[in-house]
Amino acid sequence: MNVIECDRLMKVYGEENALNAITFQIAENKITGLIGRNGAGKTTLLKIIAGHLKETSGEIKVFSENPFNNLKVSANLIFIHEQMTLPSALGLMEILETAAGFYENWDEELAHRLFDYFSFHPLQQFDGLSKGMKSTFKMILGLAAKCPITIFDEPTSGMDAAVRKDFYRALLKDYIAHPRTIIISSHHLNEIEDLIEDILLIKDGKELLHLPSADLKEWAVGLQGSAAIVTKWVEDRGILYSQAIGGNYLYVVVKNSFSPAELKEVRAAGIEISPVDSSDLCVYLTGKTKGGIDGVFIKS
Repeated sequence: MNVIECDRLMKVYGEENALNAITFQIAENKITGLIGRNGAGKTTLLKIIAGHLKETSGEIKVFSENPFNNLKVSANLIFIHEQMTLPSALGLMEILETAAGFYENWDEELAHRLFDYFSFHPLQQFDGLSKGMKSTFKMILGLAAKCPITIFDEPTSGMDAAVRKDFYRALLKDYIAHPRTIIISSHHLNEIEDLIEDILLIKDGKELLHLPSADLKEWAVGLQGSAAIVTKWVEDRGILYSQAIGGNYLYVVVKNSFSPAELKEVRAAGIEISPVDSSDLCVYLTGKTKGGIDGVFIKS
């Protein structure tokens, strides 16, 4: 069953399309990674899903209803993001106690255990925390709420490496015990690729890929060897990335559309074939040029 459905969804600010006719569905009880560079439209999309923004055109359904100003969606969804504000007059423990009255599935025991593990003080105030500690405290809210839809928008901003690892491990353990629909947005796939089940990759407000994360590892292939031979084999295959190596060698990334017989011929021609790292592939797909930053230093 799909809990989120977008059909040709548009969000326009002035003359800029933040979302550009994006269409996709997200099934219940899956962890989806929303991947894209800064400015790709990730936060705008999440705000519309959460009901914080109204779409310009197209259609969006969350729990089969339009989410904007919708009480059913608000009661069953939590959206953790960097601009999220919390009461400055309350201590951190009071905020947790107040949150318990908002969320039907609130796990008080988990909230208190995480609170102690990360060494928060009950009388601390949210505004007095560092950026990383604010992110950590909001993570506790997101996990303890156990909402049917839980959204984390760049959740590890400001966290150090050890806390990021703890967060991802805590999320996975709690998800296994209490499955629900979780969306994590990031421009760093390498941090979350072992956690997510599906990946939704967007660029300029459009969907580029939406597939199981395991399939992404096989989606593209890298070819390296003599420039003339490599060029012959990648003609009409849609080059995603290319880089000159030395005087007459070339590394090219293309969609993996080779048949087993073709791959055998490619290897026989002296071309090295290699898998493409998922994180690198996302960079290639969302980049503005096929040569990366090296292209800046090539004189025309």
